[in-house]
Formats: sequence, structure tokens, C-alpha cells
Amino acid sequence: MTYLRRLLPYLKRYKRMLFIGFLVITVSAVFTNLIPFVISRAIDQIRNHTEGTALYQYALMTVGFALISGFFLYLTRQTIIIVSREIENDLRNDFLEHILIQDQQYFHYHPTGDVMALATNDISAVRNFLGPGIMYTAETLINFTMAISLMASFNAELTVIAVVPIPLISYVVYRIGRSINHKFELVQEQFSTLTTKAQENLSGIKVVKAYVREKSEISSFKDLSVDYMAKNLSLAKVQSFSYPLMFLLTGFSVIIVLYLGGNKIISGELTIGELTAFIIYLGLLTWPIISLGWIINLTQRAEASMKRLIEVFDSKPAIDNPEVCRTDCAAGSENGRRVLNGDIEFRNVNFRYSKEMPYVLRNIDLKIKGGETIGVIGHTGSGKSTIVNLIPRLFDVEEGEILVDGKPVKSYQLSELRTSIGYVPQETFLFSDSIESNIAYSENKFDKDKVLQAAKIAQIYKDVDNFPRRFDTILGERGINLSGGQKQRTSIARAILADPKILILDDAFSAVDTYTEEEILTGLKNIMKGRTTILISHRVSTLKNADRIIVLKNGSIAESGTHESLVQQEGIYADIYFKQLLEEELKELQ
Repeated sequence: MTYLRRLLPYLKRYKRMLFIGFLVITVSAVFTNLIPFVISRAIDQIRNHTEGTALYQYALMTVGFALISGFFLYLTRQTIIIVSREIENDLRNDFLEHILIQDQQYFHYHPTGDVMALATNDISAVRNFLGPGIMYTAETLINFTMAISLMASFNAELTVIAVVPIPLISYVVYRIGRSINHKFELVQEQFSTLTTKAQENLSGIKVVKAYVREKSEISSFKDLSVDYMAKNLSLAKVQSFSYPLMFLLTGFSVIIVLYLGGNKIISGELTIGELTAFIIYLGLLTWPIISLGWIINLTQRAEASMKRLIEVFDSKPAIDNPEVCRTDCAAGSENGRRVLNGDIEFRNVNFRYSKEMPYVLRNIDLKIKGGETIGVIGHTGSGKSTIVNLIPRLFDVEEGEILVDGKPVKSYQLSELRTSIGYVPQETFLFSDSIESNIAYSENKFDKDKVLQAAKIAQIYKDVDNFPRRFDTILGERGINLSGGQKQRTSIARAILADPKILILDDAFSAVDTYTEEEILTGLKNIMKGRTTILISHRVSTLKNADRIIVLKNGSIAESGTHESLVQQEGIYADIYFKQLLEEELKELQ
């Protein structure tokens, strides 16, 4: 129960509703346990040849108590079960909040399928404990206490003998519960693996089809699915064994009561009505005793699931806001957003993604003035994307320092830093929403005119204008119904609309032709004025008009200068430039 204690704050939020729930459970139990008592009196009246009027009254009392008990049982479900759903909702919201504040590194080691399994199966397992688990636990304890008390009022000796098998049942339940907990953890782990496999197949469907790997993926998924089924069957075997065993153990009590109770009737110590009530009470106790096993099953499942959820709740992002907001946090703000000049400085920055991996960046010293346009070029793997990922603190440097407007990036609140940066990543991502909503993603309340203006600058307006629903067109997963170039231009429009002080375009024109690229760059000229702009590209044509171009090689700055000066140096940049010129000439000859 160690991990389930973390649910106490959630339970406290709904303590009033829970109190009402326990109250109605008690009332329901009272009237349920009065029914055998009334029946015992009715049977004894029959034996004494009482008139039919009295029996009629006993019958009405029995029906009345059953109706009252049923009504309060209904209220029980309307209180405790509703509370469990409310807490489930709170848990799911808190879970997503904790997931979204994690840094990039977290998602490198936690597959999407694993996270999805936590959000579905594990939270549902906790909800089952909070709803049926709490409700039936309370019912069991109250019914058990009342039934034993009423049985003892008939015959204390027979009551003690009847409950002898209960400690044995408790021990059996404990042993089975431990086995269930272990097997359920294995089931949940396998479900995570299965979910991850399905998610990867759906996300990478183009690759699967391109390499004709459908059969291979189906076979691989079947193997995982069979393993998941086997683990579930193993769990089901333990569960299916527990219930018959408990019925058998509780059956011993009935046999004992029939034998000893019959002798007591003969000796005059007990009436037939009291023995009948005794047997009915044992029947009422059978469900609480059996449900005890089911409750422990739910508890063990919830304990295993809560353990996995707590790992998320206790995970603290390595990249977070400074502990104390400095006095100048709000200084220079405009509409609740800090206004930056856009000066960026790298001071002897070395970076690697983990201690086990080699350095991606080495000895980076770079100053970028506010409003300056910088081009970054280099061969694949030279560290181009890594440099720009460090500015909005998607990753943090271990060695060296990065400053924005003369202040370390770590001294800024993440929100004020990142809202000042418009970032178009190398891997374009669009949400399953309208094109308009994707472009206006950075705004809580967006202006239609601004959306259209940004779309025109990014050269996506003409394409969208030809769609039947224009900007209300709903995109498929990751924008699958757009071409690569259309997705990139939509992402550029999104960055433009954010009106950032620092604009980062990481290979944002790779999927568009040179003509469209030229149109976009022409449209961006006015946007880039007064903004610090970093352009990353493999194409020299994208960077040639930049104020300065940085050439990276093996994570270090190998060359720096304007397009003309770098060409004259006849180094890496010049080599890339002349090769691309040659490629263009060959295309024209074809």
C-alpha cells in the first residue's frame, strides 16, 4: 500500500462525497442485515401457527427493507463511483501535465507506447481500486461486522465456530494476491511493448510500405500479441483458481452450521427460524469473504500501476525554470512577454547528449548581434541542429555558457525565453487539426488576418486556397494529407505568426524547390528586419544573402564570413558551393 498512499491528496478533495458514500453504504447494510432477522421471526411464527396477518406484515417488512437497501445501494454508486471517475480525470490531467514538462531527454528513454499505456491501462487500474475497490471494501467491512453481531445474538458459540475458516481464507487471499501483483506487472510491461510496436507501425507506415515489410511487421506484432495473451492467461489462471477455492472454504462454514445448529434445535438451544437466519447470514458473508479476494486483486493491480505512475510524477525535468525568478524577470516585458534584443553568445560551448556519447559540439565561440541574419552550413552530423537546439534550452550545455542579451539562458523563465523564439525544426510536425489552427498554434486568440498574412509570406496560401475547405481543412496525423513542402511552409507560417525576436529555420526549405525557396526568402526579408535570424541549410542558395555564414565541421566552427569571402577562401564552403553550381548546370543540360 506504499504507493497507493500517494492517492490521499486526491481522496481529500472529495472527502464530503466520500463521507456521504460511506453513510449510505451503512444504511444499505443495516436494512440488508435486518432482512434475515425478519425472516427468522416469520418462520418461527409459522411454526407457532400464527395468523396470516402477522405473516403478511413480515412479508411487507422484508420487501420494504429490500427496497430501502437497494435505493441506498444505488446512492452508493452515485457517490463513490462518481468520485473514482473524478479522481481518474484528475490523475489523467496531472499525468499529461507532468509528461509535457519533461525535457527532450526523457522522451529518448521512454517510448510513446509506454507513455500511452500508463495513460490508459494504469490509470484505469487505479480508478478500479478507487471505485469498486473502496466501495466493496466498505460494504464488506460493514456487512461482515453487522452479520457477525446479529449471528452472535442468536448463538455466540455457533458464530465463533462458523467463522473459523476465515483466517485460512485470509491467508490464501494474501498468497494469491502476491502472485497476482507479480503477474499483473508483467502484463502491463508487455502491454507497453505492444502499444509501442503498434504506434511505431502506424507512425512509420510509409517506411513499412516502401520496404514491403508488412508481413514482417505483422509477424513481429503477432509474436508480441501472443506473449501478451500468454501473460494475461497466466494471470487469469490464478484469478480463476482463487474464486472456487474461496467458495469451497466458505462452504465448510455452512456444513458446520447445519450439523451443529441442527443439534442445537433438537436440544432446544436454537429455533428453526434462528438457524435459517444463521444460514442466510452465512450466505451474506460469502460475498464479502469472496469479494475480499477480488478487492485484494484490484489493490495489487492498482499498487503495481501506481508504482509506474509515480515514476512519472516524481520525474523532474533536467531543464527547468530557475529556482528564484530574478527581479528583472518582468523587466522590459510587453503584453506579459519579455522583449529581447536578440543578442546571442556561445562561450566555449562543448556538448554531448549523454556522458556515454561523444561530443557533438566542441569549443564553440560565437557572437550573434540582435537583428543579424546568420547562416549555418556543414556536412551531415556536423552539429548544425544541435547548436540551435541549445538556444531555447531544448537541451542544456554541460560545459561553457550560452547567453541571450548578455544573460545566461538558464536565468530566464522557460516561457519568456521560448516565446521570444520562433523555431521551425528539421522534422516538421503538424497536429490533427485545421490548417488555420496549426498556423495560429502559438496564439491563444488568433487573428484571421494574421493567419492569412503569415500563410502568404510562407507561400502556403495559394496551395490552401485551392482546398475545398481552405484554411478549415482538417489535417491527418502529422499532416499526412500535405506534401513535405506544404508541411514545411505551414510550419514556417506558424513561426512567422508567433512574431518572435529570434527566428530559427532549421533546414526549413529542404522539401521545397529553389523557386519556391526564393519566393519564401523574398517574403521573409521584411520579417527578418530587426530580428535575429538563424538559417540552417545544405543549400548555399538559402544562405548566400545572410550577414554572416558559419561553416561547421565535426562540431567545431571551421570557417566564418560572408558568402563572397568564404568563396574566396577556397575552403569547405567554396567546395560545397562549386559542387552545387555544377549540379545545377548538369540539371539544366538534361
